[in-house]
Amino acid sequence: MTTLPRPRCFRSIAFIGMMFLTAGLSAAEPLRVLIVDGQNNHGVWPQTTQLMKGWLEESGRFQVDTATAAPKGTDPNFRPQFRNYHAVLSNFGHGAAAWPEATQKDFESYVGNGGGFVVIHAANNSFPEWPAYNEMIGLGGWGGRTEKDGPYVYYNGEGKLTVDNSSGRGGSHGPQHEFSVIIRDREHPIVAGMPVEWMHAKDELYDRLRGPAQNMQVLATAESSATGRHEPMIMTINWKQGRVFHTPMGHAEYSQECVGFITTLLRGTEWAATGKVTLPIPKDFPTADKSSSRASAK
Repeated sequence: MTTLPRPRCFRSIAFIGMMFLTAGLSAAEPLRVLIVDGQNNHGVWPQTTQLMKGWLEESGRFQVDTATAAPKGTDPNFRPQFRNYHAVLSNFGHGAAAWPEATQKDFESYVGNGGGFVVIHAANNSFPEWPAYNEMIGLGGWGGRTEKDGPYVYYNGEGKLTVDNSSGRGGSHGPQHEFSVIIRDREHPIVAGMPVEWMHAKDELYDRLRGPAQNMQVLATAESSATGRHEPMIMTINWKQGRVFHTPMGHAEYSQECVGFITTLLRGTEWAATGKVTLPIPKDFPTADKSSSRASAK
C-alpha cells in the first residue's frame, strides 16, 4: 500500500489528541486498551483474547474493549477508533487479510503520534505487505518474509547481539516446550526486577524472525534448539512518537497462563501506553528452574 503524506494540521491535531488522552493520568486511573482480533491461524484466538482481557482487567490497571474483524477477507466495516485508547493490542495472526486502507492510515497516525501498540505472538506474522506495520513490529515471520524484508536479529553463542543479513525465510519454530527466558537488559522498566533467567511454560519458540529492526531494543531472548541462537522474546520498538511492545510468546491458553507471560504482558502494555511501569513483579513469578502458571478467574 502506498501511504500518502498526512497534512501537517492533521498530524498536529492527532498529536494533541494523544497528549490530552495521557495528560494528568495517575497510576490509579485505568488505562484504556483495545484488543483487535478476528483473523488468526491459531484457532484458539477467541480464548486467548479473553484470557489477555482478563489478565489486564484483573490487574486493576486497565479497562479493555475488543474490536473483531469479519472472519474472512478485508472487512470494510473494521475501523476502530484507535485514538480513544492508550494502547492497542493485536491478536491477529498469519494469513489475516489487509485492513481497509483508511484503517491502516488511522492506525499509522495513532501510533505515529504517540499511541501504544502491543504485538502478541502470531501478530508478528500479519500484514507482510504493509511497510509501516513491519517497521512497527521490528521483526516478523511467515507471510513470504525473506531477506527482502530485513535482517535476522539474535544473540550468538558469545552473547553478542547480531544483525544477520544472510538470505533465508523469515519465521519458524520447533515443537512446543518449556524454555528459559534470559533477560538481556535488566534496566528497562518492563523487565527490571525479573530474575535474569526464568522458565516459561509450554509455548512455541519462534526463531528466524526478520524485519526492519529499526529503533528496536531486545530485552530478553530464549535459545532455540533449531537455530542454536538466542532468539528475541521481549522487544520494544520506537516508531515515530509511538511505543511498541512485542513478544512472540503466547501461543495458547497454557502459554498465556504462565506468570512470566502474564507479568510481561501487563508491564509491557503499561509501558507501551505510558512509557513507565508501576506494576510489580508478583511473588509467584517463575524461577530459573521452575515455571509458574496461574488459572484464569474468568
